Amino acid sequence: MKPLTVRVDTSSPVPPYEQVRLQIADLILGGHLEENDRLPAVRQLAADLGLAAGTIARAYRELESATLVISRTGAGTRVAPRPARSREAQLADAASTYIANGRRVGASDDQLLAAVRIALSSAPSR
Repeated sequence: MKPLTVRVDTSSPVPPYEQVRLQIADLILGGHLEENDRLPAVRQLAADLGLAAGTIARAYRELESATLVISRTGAGTRVAPRPARSREAQLADAASTYIANGRRVGASDDQLLAAVRIALSSAPSR
C-alpha cells in the first residue's frame, strides 16, 4: 500500500468528506495512485485524520460512484482500472487544447476553423 497524504482543514467550509474525496481523486487522476493500489481501510484513515469512520466511508462511496475506486468486502478499497478513452473523447480533448491555445493568441472562431481546414488539406489522407 502506497502512503496516502491527505490533510483535512476543519476550519474550511468544504465538508471533510469532500476534502478527502477531492484529494484522493487528485492522487488517482494525477497518476500518484495507480490501478489496483490499495487505499487505507476506512477505520484506519479515519483514525489517522481524526475523523469519524462514516466521513471516510462517504468519501470512498463518492469515489466509487465516480468509478475511481472499487470497494469489496474483505478485500478493501482499490484504485479502479482506467477505462479506455474513446476516440471521440480524445479528439474533444485535443480540440479543447487547440481552442485554448488559439484563444491565447487572439484567434476568432473563423480563424480557428480556417487553420483546421488548411491543416486538413495539407495532411496526408488515411
